[in-house]
Amino acid sequence: MHDLVIRGGLVVDGTGAKGRVADIAIDNGLVTEVGTVAGKGKREIDAAGLVVTPGWVDIHTHYDGQVTWDPLLSPSCWHGVTTVIMGNCGVGFAPAKPDKHDWLIELMEGVEDIPGAALAEGIQWNWETFPEYMDSLDRQQRVLDVATQVPHGSVRAYVMGERGARNEAATDEDIAAMAKIVEEGIAAGALGFSTSRTMLHLSKDGEPVPGTFANKAELMGIGRALGAAGHGVFEMASDMTPAEEEFNWMKDLSAETGLPVTYALLQSPVDADKWRHMLALTDEARKQGANVTAQIACRPTGMVLGWQSTVHPFITYPAYREIANLPFAERLEKLKDPAVKARILADKPREMGTLGAILTQGYDRMFRLEQGETLDYEPAAEDSVAAQAKREGRNPAEIVYDMLMEKNGRGYIYLPLLNYARFNFDHIHEMMQHPATVLSLSDGGAHCGVICDASFPTYMLTHWVRDRTRGARLPLEQVVRMQTHDTARLYGLNDRGVIAPGMKADINVIDLDKLRILPPEMVFDLPADGRRMIQRAEGYRATIVSGAVTFENGDATGEMPGRLIRGPQRERTAVQAAE
Repeated sequence: MHDLVIRGGLVVDGTGAKGRVADIAIDNGLVTEVGTVAGKGKREIDAAGLVVTPGWVDIHTHYDGQVTWDPLLSPSCWHGVTTVIMGNCGVGFAPAKPDKHDWLIELMEGVEDIPGAALAEGIQWNWETFPEYMDSLDRQQRVLDVATQVPHGSVRAYVMGERGARNEAATDEDIAAMAKIVEEGIAAGALGFSTSRTMLHLSKDGEPVPGTFANKAELMGIGRALGAAGHGVFEMASDMTPAEEEFNWMKDLSAETGLPVTYALLQSPVDADKWRHMLALTDEARKQGANVTAQIACRPTGMVLGWQSTVHPFITYPAYREIANLPFAERLEKLKDPAVKARILADKPREMGTLGAILTQGYDRMFRLEQGETLDYEPAAEDSVAAQAKREGRNPAEIVYDMLMEKNGRGYIYLPLLNYARFNFDHIHEMMQHPATVLSLSDGGAHCGVICDASFPTYMLTHWVRDRTRGARLPLEQVVRMQTHDTARLYGLNDRGVIAPGMKADINVIDLDKLRILPPEMVFDLPADGRRMIQRAEGYRATIVSGAVTFENGDATGEMPGRLIRGPQRERTAVQAAE
């Protein structure tokens, strides 16, 4: 008798092959049969009329702090994710000298908008070195598998102290010491090393994160540590300015070590076609023997602006600042007062620079997020607040104010900041077809006060497979492969991402017709009552990790089969699974 049998679902196995109706048998955490399963299961799931896929493998998250206290790792767990990789963008919490705890928290808070108070209360700091951090993670139970990378910021601060934090040039001795720490981290099971080279990533004090200006000698020295360890992905966020210089060292590093180098690629609002140049350089690097891959997103980096968000259009208005620090219930009563509304609307925002101006006055890029029962992440330009104000002869600030007051002051405005220069997803569709891209950038666990893109995996099915009307859709089989097989293989996780005998039994059972992302909501459930924006989903009948059902119809079952992944994972054969 099998441990679990899933019967009669449309199995989309992650290889890109056309889906087929089949049964799946699972034993000892592995898939043992796919086809017609004669044997009974100790438990059986009727999947008739449902889609059965591998569990989603999300390679770009920031659960580095949350993983130490939250066994669910929500919101990702609600969206069918069964494996997460954290430690991205050069920020994390190991290695960590005792006098650097607060500094590392402020670094993460500045870059990823995770409440510092929550991190300070939630993290127990029972480690100093990276291997000790891995051991700490290994002792905890959770619903899904986690893997991590060694972050440049932590390593630089550990080795160089204030010099590293201030982005001073590393000496040969510094580089050697950093390389040793990275090699130790990889030997302990980290899947790679990450760094940030973008001016968008600033610590809480406004300074560029450590490593932003690291020279080629430092990057190559650390990269060679991955080569010495024998595996590891070199991941980075970068402004790619100038692009050719970045690609020179990326290409040299990958060609020398044979290891993957991967970078984040989003459409710039300033240069809408720069991404094409990036992919052309990626193609050229690959032709020259380098393994370079661009990580892309399935929708814009979308700010969700509300009265409780980190930022909203009135955040700097002096008239609003007078009530900004009131408890939300009291503040809401003030905001409902017509006299307060009139006073705020008659006011002007303080000077905040280019980005601040977009966030407070970029009405041509502000949209209503909720459209009835759906969420519209691909709105047309004519649906903007600016366009509506022009049609109706109204003040756009008043329209925005009224939108925020909907749902008893819990209305939201959607502001696609990156990846939406031409007000459509056509460029994303083109990016997805490119052989040198991989689906990523959900930032699960991060940007708690203004973004919730951990719903990316569900959005791939609802929007790109089923609902898109403003351009081409994508085949279900391609979408499943992109966030299972392809993401897993980039990081050497060859034991998952495909439903086949011998593979790890990480599986989603999905009612595709009823699959839906729920509206964002602000909750205060982090340690120290920390704030975060979450989104749940409907339509996941079951999520299975290592053969154990962890979620049914959106509810956790209490099963905790998740584990810490240490290093690349080998693909198992059907014979091994049977054993």
